Amino acid sequence: MKFKFFCIPLMLASLATAAPAWADTKIGFVNTERLLREAPLSVAAQKKLEREFAARDQELQKLAKQARDLQAQLDKDGVTMSETERRNKERDLGNLNRDLQRQSREFREDLNLRRNEELGQIQERARKAIQEIAKAEKFDIIVEQAVYVDARTDITDRVMKALGGK
Repeated sequence: MKFKFFCIPLMLASLATAAPAWADTKIGFVNTERLLREAPLSVAAQKKLEREFAARDQELQKLAKQARDLQAQLDKDGVTMSETERRNKERDLGNLNRDLQRQSREFREDLNLRRNEELGQIQERARKAIQEIAKAEKFDIIVEQAVYVDARTDITDRVMKALGGK
């Protein structure tokens, strides 16, 4: 019990002497989520991906419309069709749906792969810009995640400007 009472003042004294060392520390914060969402470089990359995958997206939409139209035709005229004709249409619909699912999966995989490539390039450039800002403005530490951030420590806009200017 006496040991606890002795340790508490000792810990408080050591914290009090360490506090001045932190007083001169310059800390910055970068909101990487916002940076990757709003930076001009990120917006340009998103538009580039949209252009790159627009044709495939339109193909998928066309294929999905064909499947819906064939399903509607089967629902409407299925009872009046001959057994053979109905079976052929159902088989065609099944093949169309499988093809649509396969192409949709491939589209998502390819899009995610390209998005990750673009994101990696942006992250690398952002890391370099953050390091340059930190050195130029003599920051001791830059953090990406925090529970609380004072607006004075947020350098996200400066990083976005640096990324947009390159």
